[in-house]
Amino acid sequence: MFEQASYIGSRAENYELVLQQFEALIDGENDVIANLANASALLNQFLDDINWVGFYIWKQDELVLGPFQGLPACIRIPHGKGVCGTAIAEGKTQLVENVHDFSGHIACDPQSQSEIVVPIIVDGEALGVLDIDSPILNRFDEVDQQYLEKFVHILVEHLK
Repeated sequence: MFEQASYIGSRAENYELVLQQFEALIDGENDVIANLANASALLNQFLDDINWVGFYIWKQDELVLGPFQGLPACIRIPHGKGVCGTAIAEGKTQLVENVHDFSGHIACDPQSQSEIVVPIIVDGEALGVLDIDSPILNRFDEVDQQYLEKFVHILVEHLK
């Protein structure tokens, strides 16, 4: 059963609580859309100083907007374009301190200043990306990357 937790520890301890909450939230559910919707809602509730969190799903050689929390977003992103397309093309997390310094950045929300994108790979195949934007420069760091990659790993394990 899912229970609301209080976030009072270190960032790492708080992320550990979120991972536990996420496990409980999606336990027994294998529907991709349902799990992505709850994942975006949970991260939106937990993370401070963000203005968009959600997923893009890999379909027919492009990323297509999936469940998210935030303002309306770009619907389709080509392979290798922007931060999300680069994450899929390279198969690795993109940690962008200043989106204006990222060549080819796609500005869906002009308020976004920094971004982290974690690719979602299931059995060697791209499923999509977790994308989180912030209106603050340098919002994301290695702690965020480490725990958001763990978050995506939990998601992937429940999709198999």
